[in-house]
Amino acid sequence: MDKLIIQGSCKLQGTVKVSSAKNATLPILVAALLCPYPVKFESVPDLLDVTTILKLLQSLGVKVTKDGDGVVIDATTLENQHADYTLVKTMRASVLVLGPLLARFGIASVSLPGGCAIGTRPVDIHLMGMEKLGGEIQIENGYIKAKSGRLQGTTITLPFPSVGATENLMMAAALAEGVTIIENAAMEPEIDDLGDFLAEQGIQIEGAGTSRITIHGKKVNELKSSNKTYHIIGDRIEAATYIIGGLMSEGEVKVTGFNPKHLGFVLETLTKMGADLEIGTDYVKTKISKRLKGVAIETAPYPGFPTDVQAQMMALMSIVDGNSIVSETIFENRFMHVPEMGRMGAKVNIKGNSALVEGVEGLSGAPVMCTDLRASAALVLCALVAKGESEIQRVYHLDRGYEKIDEKLTGLGAKIQRVKG
Repeated sequence: MDKLIIQGSCKLQGTVKVSSAKNATLPILVAALLCPYPVKFESVPDLLDVTTILKLLQSLGVKVTKDGDGVVIDATTLENQHADYTLVKTMRASVLVLGPLLARFGIASVSLPGGCAIGTRPVDIHLMGMEKLGGEIQIENGYIKAKSGRLQGTTITLPFPSVGATENLMMAAALAEGVTIIENAAMEPEIDDLGDFLAEQGIQIEGAGTSRITIHGKKVNELKSSNKTYHIIGDRIEAATYIIGGLMSEGEVKVTGFNPKHLGFVLETLTKMGADLEIGTDYVKTKISKRLKGVAIETAPYPGFPTDVQAQMMALMSIVDGNSIVSETIFENRFMHVPEMGRMGAKVNIKGNSALVEGVEGLSGAPVMCTDLRASAALVLCALVAKGESEIQRVYHLDRGYEKIDEKLTGLGAKIQRVKG
């Protein structure tokens, strides 16, 4: 397994451009399953999760052609509707093939998914929605077995604004007969981006990115290629990570290639802590400022504070003045980075779904182990500012969601060596 050797006491300086958003790329690539024609994408990030989803599509019979950082997905002759355990087990987003397969072919067999061990993330909301659309669902031998005639538009009220369920149901509803309304839908920017992609294929959609999404279904032969190359939005979570890195290292870092409005709550929180930020239309720049102060945050569905930035924010909190409180309301096991941060001198006390973070003067380098994607980023941030050398093990978690993070941070002045394992 690869590991990163990081020399600390670093001050990040310069400009870094974020990649296309992982959390938008995965469902949009899957949505190409709906299309009876090739679809072109540009600036597809070179991530482990993207590689996995492309392999999954290929296993279904999809032709995938790469051209630099572009990808062409051709599901014209797709004949296999079975998503095997060997691929699905590695990544949660693999379950997203259920909706488009069922909608286009009336049958799907998809393994129950895996992914980061950050808590239970049941697919029951996905399945409830598919049944409301007319799908017959059974769980057999670890697989979701689904079949239907043409799906029928209906009103679906989600018990929780699940991002994955919203995406899955949007794709299924795209080929359903009539109108589908999704109430209490997830409102993340990635949902809006999926809506834009479906709209380019001729699907009429209103409200993507709001709590009420309306989809006017079409027959598959009524979809029309726009012949455009689709460009996916910039990664707001990656952007938040580099912004926090700039603040932790007391450096001036300009993070570009994303919409700062997608990080509204995070930027407001950082400003409340005393951060001096320059916010443009497609960038945020950190400025050298006095030591930040503690704050209380609670993760929540968008537009609240994103759970995917909680670990990175805790890394920042560990070296500010005063105490901070982190309440995690989305996943029950998303404090796995805390013991590893403790090895570097962070003082964090967990009680239930909350953590009290006591700001310390500085951190010390140590060997630490990644446990999930965002925890990995938090450990890297801690290592950049810690005194001495840190060894970050099991960085395959990091490679799932951060494209060339070691190269990008090196470009900002960090001293990072990747050791191949």
